[in-house]
This record gives sequence, C-alpha cells and structure tokens, in this order.
Amino acid sequence: MSRVTAALLATTIVAAFIPAAASAGCYSCYTPPPCNTCYQQQVVPPQYRTVQETVMVAPGHVIAHRTPAQYRTVMVPQTVMVAPEGVAYERTAPQYATRERVEMVAPARAYYVAAPPRCSSCGY
Repeated sequence: MSRVTAALLATTIVAAFIPAAASAGCYSCYTPPPCNTCYQQQVVPPQYRTVQETVMVAPGHVIAHRTPAQYRTVMVPQTVMVAPEGVAYERTAPQYATRERVEMVAPARAYYVAAPPRCSSCGY
C-alpha cells in the first residue's frame, strides 16, 4: 500500500470515531463561535406624555356705550338739558380654557441584546 492510501484510510477511520455535536444531545443546533445570531435587536417604542396648559381663548376688552343727553320740559315753552351726553364703559374679563397636548418624552430607539442560547445542553 502506498503512503497516500494508508493516510487516507487512517483519516477516514479516525473521523468516523470522533464524537460530533449531535452525539452531545444537541441534535444539529451547533453554531460555530463567531455566529451571526448571537445578538438580537430590541426596539423600544417612543414614549409620550399628555401636558395640560391654560390658554387664553378671548382677551379681556372694554366696550364703550354712548349715552345721549337727556332733556326735560320744565315749563311749557322751555326744554332744558338734565344730563349731558356721555360714555359708559363695560369691561369684560378674559376667558381661559385648558388645552391638552401630547409631547414626545423619548424617541424610539433600537439596541442589541445578547441572545439566550437555543440549546440547553451545548449552549448554542
């Protein structure tokens, strides 16, 4: 027998008797160490809060009302002014209301977390 044939036969026999990952009770779940699925992406949704604030609906204002002069007949042929023409002011208070608005506290974010092992016996 040549050396090449003897080496090939010995390699085949040794490879047949080496225990594989399946013999450890893992049943084809073995992934070699730099694996692509060792980390999972976790996404945290954005967080919001409701804020209540007081806003002015209508400002206060002043309304001017004109009052006409008042006349009275004192004697039959004579009419005299009893009260002169004037202005009466009416003040209205401002009106307020409570408004709710939603504001973002934290934006959405994604981060990576180490994935738990898929097989309890081999750790992969």
